[in-house]
Amino acid sequence: MAARRRLWRSVRARATLGATAVVAVALVVGGFIFVAALSSSLEDASARAGEVRAEELASRVEAEGPGAIRALEDEVAQLVDADGDVVAASEDAPSTALPHDDPAVSSVVDGEPVLVVSEELDDGSSVLVGISVEDDAEAVATVVGLLLVAVPLLVLLVGTTTWLVVGRALAPVTRIRTEVESITADRLDRRVPVPSSGDELAALAMTMNGMLERLDASAQAQRRFVSDASHELRSPLATIRQHAELSQAHPEVTSVEELAGIVHEEGLRLQGLVDALLLLARLDEGAAVAHEAVDLDDIALVEVSRLRASGIVVDGSGVGPAQVSGDGRLLGQLARNLADNAARHAAGRVAIGVAARDGFAVLTVEDDGDGVPPDERERIFERFVRLDEARSRDAGGSGLGLPIVRAIADAVGGRVAVDDSRWGGARFTVTLPVAS
Repeated sequence: MAARRRLWRSVRARATLGATAVVAVALVVGGFIFVAALSSSLEDASARAGEVRAEELASRVEAEGPGAIRALEDEVAQLVDADGDVVAASEDAPSTALPHDDPAVSSVVDGEPVLVVSEELDDGSSVLVGISVEDDAEAVATVVGLLLVAVPLLVLLVGTTTWLVVGRALAPVTRIRTEVESITADRLDRRVPVPSSGDELAALAMTMNGMLERLDASAQAQRRFVSDASHELRSPLATIRQHAELSQAHPEVTSVEELAGIVHEEGLRLQGLVDALLLLARLDEGAAVAHEAVDLDDIALVEVSRLRASGIVVDGSGVGPAQVSGDGRLLGQLARNLADNAARHAAGRVAIGVAARDGFAVLTVEDDGDGVPPDERERIFERFVRLDEARSRDAGGSGLGLPIVRAIADAVGGRVAVDDSRWGGARFTVTLPVAS
């Protein structure tokens, strides 16, 4: 439990660190880009101001001569000839020519950074103007200082917010995980809490609850199946044991031939149960089923002949040609189970038919018995279900015939249903895909 808590904290920490790192990198890169853009913008503005001032002074020099430069105060300006010698300079300008080029050159005058802009006159001389950029540098430094304070605070805020948000997001997961940990094979009725958020976590919780419901239903069906199977298998064994003990205690009452007949009969019954259980187990496990062309009408006619041989009146006039895709052995078992079920419940008549309809082959088996009540028509396909619990097992069968019919139909891609026959009894309809 402690290890799992550490794991969830680690997940939460990794998510927080990842989000914080991404935001931090984005803020730092954005800060550098912003400072660079601000510096370039301020420099361009200073250069444009210098160009305007240089053009203005050049006009004055052409009109008034070099004295227009010497009369300037609180400005850095020079007039230099074509050889680069200083002809005139303002009060704040140095005596040597300022470095200049097109469009502008950075320099330092009396410890103050300036941007030198030049404007050439008609006689080849040039007017040099130095525009102070100290305020620009201070503005950039102020912005950098603010960013140095704001970025860590924003990163801290993002990290804290992410930690809280991730914690709230993982809280439903923690509750789901805790509940799942408490669910065991004998507590499959438990369900995980569904968050009210309606998001993906809620969908996950509902999906898990659906899975648990299916597992619970499967476990209950398995327990019922094991219980019923053990009871059914115990019954013939108990019969054999009782007659053997009776024959051993009173040999004059039970002859060897009678005991052998009972053992043989119960052994066949036991073998039938085991074979049916093994077949259901293979089908439940999704065992590979052959898909070959099978003449469904031939299988139906075999069952018609078999029932007639046992003295049952069978109408086989409805058997028409139809070829299906499936396993011939399993389809034969399906038809036999339906025929035996009809013969067991019929009052005197059974009808078997085969027809091709809309790309499917339809096998129908009906009788003139009591029929199946509408509310029991799904339950009869459950294992070991007998609608008349009072009747004997020999008359009622093992309760596995119809479940095998549905399992085989599902395995070959078909379906089975039951409704009323033309005589008021039961009619079983099996729809199977035709052979391609």
